[in-house]
Amino acid sequence: MIAELLRSVCEMFGVLAAVATIPGSIELLVVTTAALIPKRSTATDSRNDVWRVAVVVPAHNEAENIASCVQSLLNTELYDMQMSVYVVADNCEDETARIAKEAGAYVLVRSNLLQRGKGYALHFAFTSLEPLGYDCVLVVDADTIVAKNFIVAAAGALRDGADAVQTRYLVRNVDQSTRTRLMGLALCAFNVLRPLGRERLGLSVGILGNGFGLRRQTLRLVPYLASSVVEDLEYHLSLVQAGFRVKFVNETAVLGEIPVRGEGVNTQRSRWEGGRLRMMYLTAPKLLRGVLSGPLTFLEPLLDLLLLPLAFHVALLAVALITPLFVVRYIGIAGICIVALHLAAAIVVGGGSWRDVGTLASAPFYVLWKLMLIPSLLRSARSNHSWVRTRRNAEGPLEDVSSAGPP
Repeated sequence: MIAELLRSVCEMFGVLAAVATIPGSIELLVVTTAALIPKRSTATDSRNDVWRVAVVVPAHNEAENIASCVQSLLNTELYDMQMSVYVVADNCEDETARIAKEAGAYVLVRSNLLQRGKGYALHFAFTSLEPLGYDCVLVVDADTIVAKNFIVAAAGALRDGADAVQTRYLVRNVDQSTRTRLMGLALCAFNVLRPLGRERLGLSVGILGNGFGLRRQTLRLVPYLASSVVEDLEYHLSLVQAGFRVKFVNETAVLGEIPVRGEGVNTQRSRWEGGRLRMMYLTAPKLLRGVLSGPLTFLEPLLDLLLLPLAFHVALLAVALITPLFVVRYIGIAGICIVALHLAAAIVVGGGSWRDVGTLASAPFYVLWKLMLIPSLLRSARSNHSWVRTRRNAEGPLEDVSSAGPP
């Protein structure tokens, strides 16, 4: 009797796990396959008129990183572009504003203890810059360095007609530890492979919060009013609902630092993934209604939203694998094969090596670490957090990223 009850409970959890992974597995299979399809050569009508570009760097207590970020931007190629760097010193309690100004940036100081967050900082910057008549804005995080061709490639795509753009967003300190290399691979899948697949399908590729850009007309029609901890995802969904498409610029990259150890690691992942779960709860029903009403434009954003973080997706597939029901186990096997294809494709598309393949041996420990974050993640999903600077690693010398881009 007890054995039958346990079997029934196991089957029930297996079925629930399998059902939860189906949208994500479909999403992974579609975008991975599309990303591996050779790119068709298409003629582009490039324009050469002068383009005025504002680069906005939102910063909260970033005195340690802001100078290297500004210098990286000022050292980029411009050709016929006119570029200015604006640092938003948002509720800063350190020397961010002074250091940014000394590094060569214009500084916008914002103090609002009630409305705290990156989304509020960006809205403040975009509103402040509107009267200055810039043709587009690009957004770069304060802990970031950019490729030499960042301005030319990203702003050039906007000048050629894109509503919005997203560049490659890679990990700056990927070789610092096994964890950063594994996280770098996961982010390469999320920030390069998936956007590339969507671009090949003609879909809006998403906004990743760092290394994205918007035309002035786009901002006028869809103001940046996103204020959640995942304001980039929130704003992208607003763009999709308004009929705009974000283009992927695979020719350039921004490189941001991720924390290696300590409180910053857990805090960063819990806040971001908890915020994504909150956005899933708030937005998925609207997207589903949009799909059911006819336009298929909302289908891929819905599948993407229903795709759990890869570690949790794999954990659910593992539950399905050990379930006695054959159909459920088949879904688990198929899902694991899709994840393997996805990661292999991420290594290829992201310019990885056999060392990345070896790093996957530590993936079970990474999944276990992510599962231990679930309580913190659920707390983050229940509320919107104010902007708290993530504790990062000790500063090191800048590496040369002049050749960053596709392999």
